Amino acid sequence: MSTIDFRSEAQAMRDELVARRRDLHRHPELAFEEVRTASIIAEELGQLGLEVQTGVGKTGVVGVLEGEHDGPTVLYRADMDALPILEENEVDYVSTTPGKMHACGHDGHVTIALGVAKLLAAHRDRLAGRVKFVFQPAEETAGGAQAMIADGVMHQPTPDVVLGMHLWNPVPLGTVGVAEGAIMSGASVFQIIVHGQGGHAALPSTAIDPVTCAAQLITALHTMVGRKVDMMAGAVVLSVTSVETSSKAYNVIPEDVEIRGTFRTMNADTSRQLEDHIRAISEAVCGSMGCTVDVNVNHQTIPVVNDSRVTAQMRQLFAGMVGEANLDAQVRTMAAEDVAYMLDAVPGMYVLVGASNAARGLTYDHHHPRFDFDEDVLPLSVGLMSAAVAHYVMPDAQ
Repeated sequence: MSTIDFRSEAQAMRDELVARRRDLHRHPELAFEEVRTASIIAEELGQLGLEVQTGVGKTGVVGVLEGEHDGPTVLYRADMDALPILEENEVDYVSTTPGKMHACGHDGHVTIALGVAKLLAAHRDRLAGRVKFVFQPAEETAGGAQAMIADGVMHQPTPDVVLGMHLWNPVPLGTVGVAEGAIMSGASVFQIIVHGQGGHAALPSTAIDPVTCAAQLITALHTMVGRKVDMMAGAVVLSVTSVETSSKAYNVIPEDVEIRGTFRTMNADTSRQLEDHIRAISEAVCGSMGCTVDVNVNHQTIPVVNDSRVTAQMRQLFAGMVGEANLDAQVRTMAAEDVAYMLDAVPGMYVLVGASNAARGLTYDHHHPRFDFDEDVLPLSVGLMSAAVAHYVMPDAQ
């Protein structure tokens, strides 16, 4: 049989892809509120002849494209949710919901996944196996993937490989990130409450000052990464991001101080070690100053790890589509993504597709109120990811 030029077929869909993305951008929905988005997805998948299931993980949608022949199952995942950000872009597709914005590219992810579904559905007669399209809610709150997993998304049918992609503005349009191993960090958050004994600010000797204690503790926490963690275990970052006292008066030593922050690692074992260190250091510093302390740590996600075998296959495939020089095997980030849980259960790959364009001023980073991307990345991504899926379920098309 003849090969399929996935990039050309995707390029022919460009206007349709741009229109879809802009509609989704105008109507952003936050985590577990993606009702309109889910409805659009379900309708589109149904029209393509996929078996559709809604309400998976609250607002998630699953569509199964069944081939004419038996073969493996590929799970293709895309996230749907927006962020609570007031958009500052001046474009005709600006968010119509004040305080909500697609500031991370998920509108593009949904559009690309629907494009892949449409392109592959047009070649259903050559499909040997099935594609399970998973549209996930609540990635930004790090709960959507686990909610869908709890609802059985990794079963019936169980995937043999997991694929997904993220539009990535730190990388220019035309470059494709294809690193193996850990490419995105696991994210954890912590809350530390330092308990002292309040009093008059003019008489500090009669109180036990939790503010001074918290200041010492913050310094110790930031020092900890370089002194307690083996740097050869992978990248690590810890940031205290919030400090709040139980009193706002200038002349009062408060009873309590709350410290909050996050730490990111490329290794799940390192995350657990950091938790132990945070607890030990908090108790030691606070105890030395007469305070007591409560420590709460929540490991929100694990690192995103690309399987070496799958990555090698995708590098070879993408090199033939965009050229070896346009592949970047080093792109990694301390940002987190809960697709990690799906990739932890089944081998796969998460591709970072460059989407910025300095010549057009499209360089703002993810989660910025002026985030936007070059829409030429939409057909490029549809072509790449259609070919990636076809590698497993349409081998005669390559």
